[in-house]
Formats: sequence, C-alpha cells, structure tokens
Amino acid sequence: MRVMPTKPEERIMKNLPTPSAKLQGAAALGAAPVPRLLFSYSLPAIAGMIAVSLYNIVDSIFIGRWVGPDALTALGVAFPLMNVAFAFGMLLGVGGAAVCSIRMGAKDMDGARRVLGNVAVLNVIVGALFCLAGSLALEPALLLFGASDRTLEPARDFMQVFLLSLPIGYSMFNLTHIMRASGYPYKAMSALVLTVVCNALFAPVFIKALGWGIFGAALATLCAQAVGLLWVLRHFCAASSSLCFSRGFWGLRLQAVRAVLAIGLAPCLMNLCACAVVGVINLALREHGGDAAIGAFGVINRVLFLFVMVVMGLAQGMQPVLGYNFGARRPSRVREALRLGIAAGTLVTSAGCLAAELFPGLIVSLFSESGPLAEHAVRGLRLCALAMPVVGAQVIISNFFQSVGRAGLSAFLALSRQCVYLIPCVLVAPRFLGLDGVWLAIPISDALAFVTCLLVFYWSRRELWGVRLIRWEHR
Repeated sequence: MRVMPTKPEERIMKNLPTPSAKLQGAAALGAAPVPRLLFSYSLPAIAGMIAVSLYNIVDSIFIGRWVGPDALTALGVAFPLMNVAFAFGMLLGVGGAAVCSIRMGAKDMDGARRVLGNVAVLNVIVGALFCLAGSLALEPALLLFGASDRTLEPARDFMQVFLLSLPIGYSMFNLTHIMRASGYPYKAMSALVLTVVCNALFAPVFIKALGWGIFGAALATLCAQAVGLLWVLRHFCAASSSLCFSRGFWGLRLQAVRAVLAIGLAPCLMNLCACAVVGVINLALREHGGDAAIGAFGVINRVLFLFVMVVMGLAQGMQPVLGYNFGARRPSRVREALRLGIAAGTLVTSAGCLAAELFPGLIVSLFSESGPLAEHAVRGLRLCALAMPVVGAQVIISNFFQSVGRAGLSAFLALSRQCVYLIPCVLVAPRFLGLDGVWLAIPISDALAFVTCLLVFYWSRRELWGVRLIRWEHR
C-alpha cells in the first residue's frame, strides 16, 4: 500500500526543483559525449578569455608603434598595478557569479536578484574607493613596480585614466560574470568581444589621429568598457532575462556581501600574488637590463599570456563536466574529460612555444620594430617560452582539483609556481646569468610547477576517484 507523505514532507517536496529543460541540460553532463560537452562549454569561455587578453595586446601594439618604447615600458610598469585593481574586482565578479548560481539552483530567485543588486552597488563603491586610494599612492606604487625618471610620467598619465574608469570596468566585467552564470554564456562572450572591437576602433583615433598618446590609449579602453557596460545593463534591465534588476534589491545585505567576498577571496589572493611576482621581475629587469628590458617583458608577458588565457578558458568549460561526473561517481568520464583537457591544453601551449621559438622577430615587430627593447624581447621570448608545452597541463590539473572540490590543493598548485619557485629563481639566477637569468627563471619555475602537479595528482589518485569521498558520505 502506498504511504501518503506527511504535511512536512509535502512542504519539502513542494520546494524541490521540478524537472525542466535546465535540469535535463544538467543531466546531459552525465550522458552526452564528453568531447562534445567540452567543446560546447569551453568555446564561449575561451572566446571571452581571448577577448580580455586582447585588451592589453591591442593597447600595447598601438602604443609601441605610435608612441614609442618608453611608453611601452611605462605600460609594463603599470601592468602590475592594473592587475592589483582587477584582483579586487574579482572579489565581486567570481564571488557574485558563484552565489547567484547557488541561489538560482535552489530556486531562490529573490536571493539571486538581491546578490545581483548588491554586486552592482559594490562595483561602484569598491571601484571608487580603489580609485581614491590608487590616486593618492600612485607615484610610490609605480616606483615600487620599476618606474624610472623616463617612464614615470607616461605611466602616471595612463593610470590616472585607468583608475577613474574602475567603477565602469568593474561593473562591465563583473556583471558579465553573473550574466554567464545565469545561463547566457554567449551573450557574455558577445559583451567582451564588443568591448575589444570598440577598443580597437577607438585607440587609433585617440592615440594617432588626435595625438593623445598613452593618455588616448587609456581613454579608448574607458570608452570601450562604457559601450560594453551599456550592452550588459540592457540585458539585466530586460524583464525577459532569467535574472534582472528589480526594485527593492539594491540595499546592501551583510549576509549576501559576506558570501560573495568569501568565495571571491581565493582568486583575488592568487592575482595579488601574481602582481607581486611581476613587481619582483620588473625590479630584477631594471637592475640587469634597464627600462628596455622591462618594456620587453611587457611584450613577452602579453604574448605568452594569450595562450595561457585560452587554456584557462578551456579549464572553465571543463569545470561543470568534471564536477558533475565526479559528484555522480563516474570516474571513467572524469578521466576522459581530464585526458582530453590535458591534451588540448598541451597542444595550445605547445603552439605558443613553437610560435615563440620560430617567429620571435615577427611577433615582437607587432609591438616595436627595432632598438634595445625589440632585441631584449626577441631573446627573452625564446627563453621564457622554453617550458610552455608543460604549462597547459599544469593549468588544467590545477583547475581540475578546484572543479572536484579540492580548492586548497588547487590554490597550492597555482601559488607554488609563483611564490615557491619563481620568486626565488628570479632572485638567484640573475646573479650567475645576468639578464638571461631573469628570463630563464620563468621556464625553470614552470617545469618545477609541472612536476609538483604530477606528484600531487599521483598522491591524491585514490581520493580523486571517490574512495575516501564515498566512505565519508556513508559515515
């Protein structure tokens, strides 16, 4: 005889999500072919990552060719400070997207809208506060990151506009994260691509035609982000969107703010660590190669980072596939996704290595045609890219741990390359090899980080396939 549920059970069942197209889509993560899943989930994420990376590349190309090597070096000096600003922005973007996804999954749409409203308000507040603090400490910060008498003024001109643009930049990028998390990955990709296209259109006018130099490059980025923000706001103001702005959800709530900041803290700290590493490298470059070497590193960093960003987009697309099948205890699908991800990531970074080794002059000529900066960049690009083939696997394995709920291991692997290996190598190798020691510190740390990834993965293999997890769940 069928037992009728009690009233409390009826209330619980009533609040459970009902089968829908979205749930069926989630179920496909455990049934659809893994290669097709990886392609469909990774494509928009990769496109978005490339768009973000192209921001810096477009600015560097126009500044290097139309303003000069000193301005390009100034951009390299400003780059760590820009990353510090973006790191604090990730507190809101990554955390807000994750909390919104959790609220929507629990059918708490009011809670998701409240988080959206809180993130929108925090974007303006945090952007304004960082603008004020950065303006007050701008010159000492630029000197700390390697500015000289020749590069301080152009770096200051660029950063003054950049700091003023932070409320707009935070709003555009962080609301794009929430747009992707609320079920619109291709719209989010379109917003990022739109800003890159606008930046590429505005920059020649402001830098070359109007003669505004590095100030014009910063202004072009500001205008491009403003256009992208209008696109994003149009989406969230539409009532047809699954998550939209609503009246009464703008007041800051301590619980929502705390949840957003708690989740966004880890990627923020990792980016702050990366900024510190770039500062240490810039100081070593200034000692052993001068301003031209710092400018060369700015070029190298942007070129190699483009390939790393592609792998990071691939890792973002893998996360739902890995997490779903790991939770469903389907280790064969997890292993297949991981193998494909490692193979694809290795292929991408190997292509970057080949491009850097075979065509360094052609690549560097996009930014600077001749002179000490170009000479340093050609040699530095070849040396820095020596271990690029293993970087793809290292990024995928590190993100794999995060996808299956091992955030601590993921953070350790991400930070080990920067703090445990790279900083000591940068401090020691130049004493014996001069400027080449700075360049070689990068592939040495990449190789050591890759070996560390393999060892951690080997030691964690039993737990990874659910042995300890299943025991824990059945206690």
